Amino acid sequence: MTATPGDAGADTLPEGLQLLTETFSFSGRARPLLGFGHYATVIDTGGPQALALATDTIGTKALVAQAMGTYDTAGIDCVAMNANDIVCVGAEPIAMVDCMLVEEMEEAFLAEIAAGLREGARRARISIPGGETARVPEMLRGAVPGRAFDLGGTCAGLVERDRILTGAGVAPGDALVGFASSGIHSNGLTLARRTFREAGWELGRHVEEFGRTLGEELLEPTAMYVDLAMALLRELDVRALFHLTGGGFLNLRRLEAEAGFDIETLPPVPAIFTVIQNLAGLDDAIMYAEYNMGAGFCAVVPEAEAERALALGEACGIEGWRLGTATASAGREVTIRAGGVALRGGAEGFGTG
Repeated sequence: MTATPGDAGADTLPEGLQLLTETFSFSGRARPLLGFGHYATVIDTGGPQALALATDTIGTKALVAQAMGTYDTAGIDCVAMNANDIVCVGAEPIAMVDCMLVEEMEEAFLAEIAAGLREGARRARISIPGGETARVPEMLRGAVPGRAFDLGGTCAGLVERDRILTGAGVAPGDALVGFASSGIHSNGLTLARRTFREAGWELGRHVEEFGRTLGEELLEPTAMYVDLAMALLRELDVRALFHLTGGGFLNLRRLEAEAGFDIETLPPVPAIFTVIQNLAGLDDAIMYAEYNMGAGFCAVVPEAEAERALALGEACGIEGWRLGTATASAGREVTIRAGGVALRGGAEGFGTG
């Protein structure tokens, strides 16, 4: 259950979220400093630093891993999906605990998953001090008998109370800078899998546009943006950070300021998205509302700092682009008018215009 920051008061939240707001008073020591809808929540612990928490899974990317018999990248995705969210509230990730449900316990299989978690932790510079693995064969059915699994995690980070990032400081004229994704990441795999299945494409098929098999392309690990985010926060006046996950460019609406974005430049579209779009006959509105389309992470900084933001990305080995400009918009509209794409997005998604 999610809600966009600033969209509604507690009385207009979905019923499930309204019930959860009642828990805010249950603990006298850990009251949330943020409402629902941000990439992570932030908990007041009584000191100058607050505790940030985020949780996510790798979704149906697990089915691709099963079908390919490749399990050592799933953990990287799990860490990245969580750590990349934590940094969006200005926090430095410090640790993550994982939760894995499996159809069958098998040592070599579990060791491959652990290897990916270790590599993800190395890239995010965090520890994984604990977690849970449970065998639940009655609940899970996957792509390969005995290999069904679901992998998620909860990441913790620390942020100074006076440096919590909500996007409230975004002002018209600020620069929107985007940074390259590594491909499809861990979102939209259900649509992608259905598209390839209906087209008769097997995961072992070599695809010229990818330079490798379809399955290998889909399993490319989610890019880790922790080092980049920490550099941006340390050196620039960052107004907002966005992890472009499910919802694609509509993630740019996840800020507290009544601001939108006018996107004048788009990154080169990775081949995986072009192939999906062509095979499924999808229009641009669906693609930009579903996928990162080449920009997995975005930052909003003052216009004068845009070039410095790009330089910091380059220093971290991540290509970047000045995508557009923040605009005054009570509806937080995201308008794309670049590269032949003309879309306007708000609460109901993207439409042509």
